Parts: sequence; structure tokens; C-alpha cells
Amino acid sequence: MNNADFLIRHWQQVLADITSVRQQIAASQPVQLIAVSKTFPVNDIATLYQAGQRDFGENYIQEFSEKTSFLADLDIVWHMIGHIQSNKSRIVAERAQWVHTIDREKIARRLHEQRPEHLTPLNVCIEVNIAAEANKHGISTDSAELLALATTISTLPRLKLRGLMCVAKANSTDIELRQQFNQMQTLLQQLREGGFAVDVLSMGMSADLNTAIACGATHVRVGSAIFGQRNYAETGNN
Repeated sequence: MNNADFLIRHWQQVLADITSVRQQIAASQPVQLIAVSKTFPVNDIATLYQAGQRDFGENYIQEFSEKTSFLADLDIVWHMIGHIQSNKSRIVAERAQWVHTIDREKIARRLHEQRPEHLTPLNVCIEVNIAAEANKHGISTDSAELLALATTISTLPRLKLRGLMCVAKANSTDIELRQQFNQMQTLLQQLREGGFAVDVLSMGMSADLNTAIACGATHVRVGSAIFGQRNYAETGNN
């Protein structure tokens, strides 16, 4: 099996898995697959694009810059799903359609200021550190902190708050995953009750997307289940 066949076969399997879970829970809510292409070459992205995939996620800004330049002629929907340093935010503001990792007012304001006026507002999600892990980014689950950041974003017209994003704790049991994902659903509902028109729960990756979908995920971020295992030693990203 050549690499293109490998990619398309695995991509189709992930799509089938998503459909299967939605059928099991009788979900009317569609689930958007974001193919997480970090560390993989542009040829892999192009292969999946030709097969019909449009949404791709990147974690590293330098890699995002290179890939968006190389693939500029394709109508890809680019999702930034990694941490954004304020001194590297401009390229994201100018080229991404989505940012899933807003966790502080400073970066929200910079993205707003740097978003070109001729582009549609940048879709953003607030990242929640759902398991309170010290080595992960994201705001706490405190309702006041969440509502304060959402309120700030709502005053920035070049940003559009769409919902929430999380990365579940690694090696969680299914019960623990459900607790974390259900809490995200609760936080999203709190935003709605606060008057925010939010509709996105970005949660679920290769190892836990089925549970995430069952708990209400609208966007899943899948990398290794499509592209294969990554070799970080071969990349210069950090």
C-alpha cells in the first residue's frame, strides 16, 4: 500500500467511525473532522484535500506559515490548535480561519488588531484546561474566568466567539473522559445562559473521539489515526 492509499484508507475509516457513533446516539448535530497535519508534509495534506478533506489543524506557527504559503492556491480551512505566543500571532491572524486556543485576553486582542479588515471575523474557541494539568494551557473551569474572557472577546468585532476547546487528560478511563467532556458541555451551556451565541465544542482526538462525540463534540481533531505515528525527532518544531 502506497502512502496516498494509506492516508485515504485511514481518513475514510475515521469518517466512518464518526458516522457510526452519531448513528448510535441518534445525533442530529454534525461533527466536523479536523485533520491534524502537524509534522507531516504538504503532500499528505494535498492528498487528503483531493479526496475531499478541507479542514486541517496545525500546532506550530512556523510550520503553519510554511504550509499555508505552499498550499495558498487551495481553499483549505486552516485551524490553529496550538499555543500562540503574542510575538507570533500576526501570521495566524492573517491566514487562519479558526483559532481553538484562546486562553488570555492579550492574545485575543492581538489577533483582533492583526486580523485584516477585508477578511471575515476569525472564528475562535476558548481553551479550557479541563483536567487542571500544570503542563497544559487553557483557562480554569471557573465560571467567572470563562465569562470574563468571553465578554472581552465579544467586544472585538474581528473575532467571533464560537465555543470551547479542551484536551482531555492523557490515559483517562472512559468514565474520566466522560466527566471531563460533560463538564465542557456544562461550561458551554453556561456561556449560552450568559447570552453568548456559542455552538462549538472542540474536543476529542484519535484516542478518544468516540467518547467525545457521544458527549457532544462538534469538532474533533484527529492526527495519528489518519496520518500515522509522528516522529518528532525529525522536525525542527517546538
